[in-house]
Amino acid sequence: MVCFCFLVDQRRKIRRSKPVAGSCSRCGRGASVADMRTATRFCYIPVYWKSWKAIICTFCGAILKSYR
Repeated sequence: MVCFCFLVDQRRKIRRSKPVAGSCSRCGRGASVADMRTATRFCYIPVYWKSWKAIICTFCGAILKSYR
């Protein structure tokens, strides 16, 4: 018996953010703390959501630290 599972995508969305003291270690620009939401979709139907906080760069978008 063969079973195929296809993970269509997993998207991260910034719900809200505010500036924080410090700068990005990669590009040297400003950073902000953000409330993130990850949605996992299977066949274009969202099946799982997870909310978490992260410190992200406002210029390059790199996640510097995450709080799950």
